[in-house]
Amino acid sequence: MTPRPDAGQLAARFQSVFGAAPDGVWQAPGRVNLIGEHTDYNEGFVLPFAIDRTARVAVRRRADSTIRLLSTFGNQGLTTVDAGSFSRATARGWTKYPLGVLWALQQRGLPVGGLDLLLDSDVPRGAGLSSSHAIECAVITAVNELAAAGLDTRDMVLATQRAENDFVGAPTGIMDQSASLRGAAGHALFLDCRSQDLRLVPFDADSAGLVTLVIDTKVSHSHAGGGYASRRASCEQGAGILGVTALRDVGPGGLDAAAGLLDPETFRRVRHVVTENERVLQTVDVLETAGPAAIGPLLDASHASLRDDFEISCPELDLAVEASRSAGAVGARMTGGGFGGSAIALTPAAAEQQVRAAVGRAFAAAGYGPPEIFSVRPAAGAMRLA
Repeated sequence: MTPRPDAGQLAARFQSVFGAAPDGVWQAPGRVNLIGEHTDYNEGFVLPFAIDRTARVAVRRRADSTIRLLSTFGNQGLTTVDAGSFSRATARGWTKYPLGVLWALQQRGLPVGGLDLLLDSDVPRGAGLSSSHAIECAVITAVNELAAAGLDTRDMVLATQRAENDFVGAPTGIMDQSASLRGAAGHALFLDCRSQDLRLVPFDADSAGLVTLVIDTKVSHSHAGGGYASRRASCEQGAGILGVTALRDVGPGGLDAAAGLLDPETFRRVRHVVTENERVLQTVDVLETAGPAAIGPLLDASHASLRDDFEISCPELDLAVEASRSAGAVGARMTGGGFGGSAIALTPAAAEQQVRAAVGRAFAAAGYGPPEIFSVRPAAGAMRLA
């Protein structure tokens, strides 16, 4: 595997491509959602953490209105557009993420002129680890500084959400960019998606003798696809019938009444969101009182709810969870938007290799391609590197 370029090497490559040094290099991490899936756009609670996999951008402002974009991966080549005339319809591939951010800033009345940008990322794409938001958060952090826009993290969260929703076309909430922009090493982020209030919760798996394994099934997914949008529509329909602003306002005690008002499918979607919010609150309490080793049953229950009530798992994700649990993980669940992507397995360090081997064997026996398995740790949020 080719070593990843550090900030200095990325800046040097930028200069070789664009003929001048960048104004700086910025990075933003991907994220793992420990628990709290599909609760963010229902104004509920989530518990993600930023990971030690990042998108980095070297950026230089230009005196004209030309935007030039290039990445170190893929074969898309150099993309050149005008700051005043690009659109969602003309954006292609990975460039829709930085262009979406620039568009969202323009919609806020912030002048965005020309720039050159070189992207490097080691956040796996399509794995449910929010590679797109890592790009967006790195870009908005860079542009906010270079343009002296004065946006705080809450402003940047909402701007990148608008980029995702209205430019990229993915109806996501605010969890991913909140984790990427506001993450902290050694901590998960307990986020209230209605108020954006955030509290850091210690999540030091290493000290507890645990490792957080990500099992990338290699089943690709897209938030811009119909499955994610249909789940969000079901939640909004359920909230409307129940007469609440969002499903966050329905507690567990309201489920019996909801069952009599909703069709069976909509009720299952609602039940997942209501019970998942409760699992987030319980997980925060357990982490703060008993530590990471005690949250396994809550991770397992979250996966069962996503599989059976929200119906966004897939055979590969289910197998990853089952195999890792059977081999010694204390808890496991799919993470991310679903329909593919990754599972996480909270695993005793002493059992890490047997869990890795068991998952690999299970995939081979089922005729699936080999998954990619790697560990992650809670990391710091977006920052300038150079």
